[in-house]
Amino acid sequence: MKPSHRDYKYYDLIMAVFVTILLCSNLIGVSKVVTVGGLTFGGGNLFFPISYLFGDILTEVYGYARSRRVVWAGFGALIFSAFMSWVVISLPPAEGYAGQAAIEQVFGSTPRIVAASMIAYFIGEFTNSFVLAKMKILSQGKHLWMRTIGSTICGEAVDTSIFYPLAFYGIWSDELLVKVAVTNYLLKVLWEVVATPFTYRIVAAIKKAESEDYYDYKTDFTPFSLKV
Repeated sequence: MKPSHRDYKYYDLIMAVFVTILLCSNLIGVSKVVTVGGLTFGGGNLFFPISYLFGDILTEVYGYARSRRVVWAGFGALIFSAFMSWVVISLPPAEGYAGQAAIEQVFGSTPRIVAASMIAYFIGEFTNSFVLAKMKILSQGKHLWMRTIGSTICGEAVDTSIFYPLAFYGIWSDELLVKVAVTNYLLKVLWEVVATPFTYRIVAAIKKAESEDYYDYKTDFTPFSLKV
């Protein structure tokens, strides 16, 4: 069964929220390391796990194929934001303009960090969506908490294990890299666990409003497609 070609009330809105959270998480604080309560982690990762929550909602309600389109929308947004940042920073500042150093500091991520972020996002999000869709079939739609947490454990493991070594190996000390990566991963999974009651309510409300609860029995799970 393929996803029906129909209009949904909230699909576009959820896509917009997903892409907004993704862009903000990658533009604001992606390379800043903070220590709070003895835990050391990347500042941007306080909010990045929210994108996984919305990814879970998209796959659970609308199916893998429609979630795949959103992942690609986010990937395109990341590419454009990286390109725009590079262009704006590269343009010669006007005489007397004193903000060039600040702009470079905030938006001047190295190509290595940008590439690492995109690769990790792409593979991690598709892993999350694939695992949730398959677990939904295996569980016959029962135990939503098992699917959301299980898919996040897999997706965030892939994302974290790809991003931090690609972005910061040789720049940070090995000790700091491992410490930040492990702490970030645990925080992301914990965030999903804490958010589970809210996920249940949101998913139930959207399923009811959309009259949709899709199962990916015959879905083509290739990530390289925009078909629904």
